[in-house]
This record gives sequence, structure tokens and C-alpha cells, in this order.
Amino acid sequence: MKNLRLKAARAAKDLSQQALADAVGVSRQTINGIEKGSYNPTIRLCIAICKALDKTLDELFWEEDC
Repeated sequence: MKNLRLKAARAAKDLSQQALADAVGVSRQTINGIEKGSYNPTIRLCIAICKALDKTLDELFWEEDC
């Protein structure tokens, strides 16, 4: 499932995929994979992304359909 909330939060902070990747210590391809829904991040990576984007886990990663 695509993570459009992550993409929107990243864009709202005016960060490229590469800039967010650098901030959390992963590759740009990893961020791209998370946004496309083809990569399932660890909880540690989710938390790092949330901190970088000033968001909560629920705001970025909770699936409403659960």
C-alpha cells in the first residue's frame, strides 16, 4: 500500500527523498520504496522518519483499514 501521507509530509517540509534519506541514515531508494509501498520499514526507521518530519507514528504509518 502506498504511503501518500509520508510523501505529503516530506513535501510539506520541502525535503527531497534524498534529503530525508540522509536525515535518517538510509538510501533514497529506501524512502522511495516506503512511499511506493514496496518496502516495509523497521519500527526504528519509522520512528526516525517521524522525528525528521515532526509527525507521530499514527500520522504517517497507521493504516485506517485495520
